[in-house]
Amino acid sequence: MTVGQATQAKGGAGVLHWLSQLWVQVLIAMVAGVVIGHYWPDLGVKLQPLGDAFIKAIRMMIAPIIFCTVVHGVARMADMARVGRVALKALIYFEVITTIALILGLVAVNVLRPGEGMNIDLAKVDTSLVKGYIAQGKAQDISTFLLQIIPNSFLGAFTEGNVLQVLFIAVLCGFALAQLGERGAPVATMIDHVAQMLFKIVAFVMWAAPLGAFGAIAFTVGKFGAGSLLSLGKLLLAFYATCLVFIFLVLGPIARMAGFSLLKLIRYIREELLIVLATTSSETVLPRMLVKMEKAGCDEGVVGLVIPTGYSFNLDGTCLYLAFAAVFLAQATNTPLGVGQQIGLLIVLLLTSKGAAGIAGAAFVVLAATIASAGTIPIESVAVILGVHRLMSEGLTPTNLIGNAVATIVVAKWENALDEDKLAATLNA
Repeated sequence: MTVGQATQAKGGAGVLHWLSQLWVQVLIAMVAGVVIGHYWPDLGVKLQPLGDAFIKAIRMMIAPIIFCTVVHGVARMADMARVGRVALKALIYFEVITTIALILGLVAVNVLRPGEGMNIDLAKVDTSLVKGYIAQGKAQDISTFLLQIIPNSFLGAFTEGNVLQVLFIAVLCGFALAQLGERGAPVATMIDHVAQMLFKIVAFVMWAAPLGAFGAIAFTVGKFGAGSLLSLGKLLLAFYATCLVFIFLVLGPIARMAGFSLLKLIRYIREELLIVLATTSSETVLPRMLVKMEKAGCDEGVVGLVIPTGYSFNLDGTCLYLAFAAVFLAQATNTPLGVGQQIGLLIVLLLTSKGAAGIAGAAFVVLAATIASAGTIPIESVAVILGVHRLMSEGLTPTNLIGNAVATIVVAKWENALDEDKLAATLNA
């Protein structure tokens, strides 16, 4: 073989290796989906089942994986006081960061004022499509929210799709196994083996990630493409900019204080970010995030508690969306909203941003609940952004994912349960 042939063969192998990486396949699929959705929008809309099927296939694995991971992690901790300490630290972190996100969202929408001058007359807006969301988005009080964490039955926690219910059952089972000591060890080992089997199933399903991303992005572009972008382009650009500000000016300094690079972390979870960007669902990568954060040096028990809890309590991007969209609707409909009323809105958001966790299409439902609870902005106005909600999800879901990845490392470091050498080696690889 000549030198030229050897170089060519090496280059070909390099291309094949590059194409074999999931994030590259997903990126190519997304580009193909954009092309199909733009030039053949009717075909793009018909491809929606590909994205929906992938999301459903992953969602069916979430409850059993969370259960097995948390049970094994809590049982392995043995120290029940430590479990409570980790949970408390995580909840304190979540509350502080989501409050910052809500405040940033309110400040940004008041500075950028994307709804100013739209002068929307709700009498001319078709609100029929959002009646279901309005009915679903009823306000909850704290007691109702807490009661919903307790499932109606043990198996009901796995069928109702509520992550917090599964987490509640898993923590109780982990406590019980830890109390049983040696008698519980075989059960904990068996649960760990079941978890490994479930992760293998997820690996099989992830082979379809490019196909799911292709269908989801083709549908989004085909249904909500150019028209929505032009009519509410200022809103979308302002919201995306706010998400970037939060990621780099809020999460960035937090990452530096915790001793790691946010950019390197983003590179490490790039495959997961592309998948949630295409599917607009952060649930699709929850099982992978459990594995990846543990590989990055975070203790298994901390990962098992922080990631699932964060999916309900640490939705930074959703908080930005709720604050931003609510005030935008007030601006667009010329509804007066003073400083005092916006502070009241912030207080309502502190509850509603968590109170509807686990509901399908949660962000839009919670927006309806927030506006209904505040009582100042016309509830029918949510119809204005229904067409671009999915496009706004392109900003909020990656923000949620990055926020939970940062939270896991921070809480692990806070609890002295972080292998910093392993983290550095993983992020630098």
